[in-house]
Amino acid sequence: MKKLIQTIKDIWTIEELRNKILLTLGLMAIYRFAAQVPLPGIDIAAAQTALQNQTSGGGILGLLDMFTGGAFAKASIVALGIMPYISASIVVQLMGIAVPYLQKLQKEGESGRKKINQITRWLTIAITMVQGPAYITNIYQLIPSSAFYISGSMFWLSSMVVLTAGTIFAMWLGEKITDKGIGNGISLLIMIGIIARFPGSFIQEAVSKVTASDGGLIMILIEVIMWFFVIMICVYLVTAVRRIAVQYARKTVAGNIKSVAGTRDYIPLKLNSSGVMPIIFAQAIMFAPALLARSGNETIKAIGIQFSDMFGFWYNLLFAVLIIVFSYFYTAITIPTNKMADDLKRSGGFIPGVRPGKDTAELLDRVLSLITFPGSLFLAAVAILPAIVVKFGLTQSWALFYGGTSLLIMVGVAIDTIQQINSHLLNRHYDGLMKKGTKRKSVA
Repeated sequence: MKKLIQTIKDIWTIEELRNKILLTLGLMAIYRFAAQVPLPGIDIAAAQTALQNQTSGGGILGLLDMFTGGAFAKASIVALGIMPYISASIVVQLMGIAVPYLQKLQKEGESGRKKINQITRWLTIAITMVQGPAYITNIYQLIPSSAFYISGSMFWLSSMVVLTAGTIFAMWLGEKITDKGIGNGISLLIMIGIIARFPGSFIQEAVSKVTASDGGLIMILIEVIMWFFVIMICVYLVTAVRRIAVQYARKTVAGNIKSVAGTRDYIPLKLNSSGVMPIIFAQAIMFAPALLARSGNETIKAIGIQFSDMFGFWYNLLFAVLIIVFSYFYTAITIPTNKMADDLKRSGGFIPGVRPGKDTAELLDRVLSLITFPGSLFLAAVAILPAIVVKFGLTQSWALFYGGTSLLIMVGVAIDTIQQINSHLLNRHYDGLMKKGTKRKSVA
């Protein structure tokens, strides 16, 4: 505890780091304030009651509400949150595999990155133009016409403008946090939205256990201990790597005829190279069963209902299989083993006992495939964990914090933010927040 207090003091003494943290906290506070500002022209009490009833049962809409920090159920000006930008980023990343123009931009360095960001921004607006009308239509279906203070077409136009502006504003806040603050701004905005739902979910769980005499405080304590255990598993999943030893060739300096011994290093291949993207892809596909459930055919409707229950067996079985498949798919498209082998060969490095070039690429690809399998199983297990703990009596809102995208995002963003702060501390010769990789204070 004493070391932690000293580390916090060290953070506060570094002016640049202090300003970055304060700016990040300030911009996140602005985003949370915007999440409380409602759309104009409707009876907010009626809209929020209807939307909260729709999202309180969990499911896909419950997840969307969690990612937006409750803004979705509050008919807020940032009801769509940062999700259109996330969708646009995924589309651009996937298109970069097949579109030559985007491949060319990826190789142009900083200038290419700026153009790709601009394409992502325009695509975000286009996706908002699709998701916005769907959200407004949902509101129209849920609340009576008497709850609207503005006529139909005027409400549609004003709401579309406000929702689009809200998404652009959230995107701008995220980019400013990335440029001027600490860590990935987009991920921090999602995380702060998830954390905003945490106190209410925990209080709801505590009240249900105490009032129903279902174990009381002892059961709550056991649940918290198990929750910390799940967090430890997620930390391992996010940080675990397989090290591939690399040897760099001996160098000879002409003139002095000095021989310099080669150095040893390693290539870190992550156990879960794809992060939470397989879960996001799988959840996007799991929207389809909800559409089938609205079909007029009774057989198709019954199948759709079976696969649209977020806490049901068949939903989670299909969900787990899709996560495993997408883990291999996303790892294959984001980890260029051929390029890694070529870069290693050009820098004079090689894996002991393996020929540079094609053989090295095949080894990296084989190792990556082998470690992706247990990584995908871990990821699938964490993703379906909320459905498992619900069977033991946990409330659905509290169960969502036991796994899935929400917990993995919180753990991943927290680790990334700590690493950002740690790098600033180490550069100033302070001890870092984490034991691994810390550095003693320099002695004058």
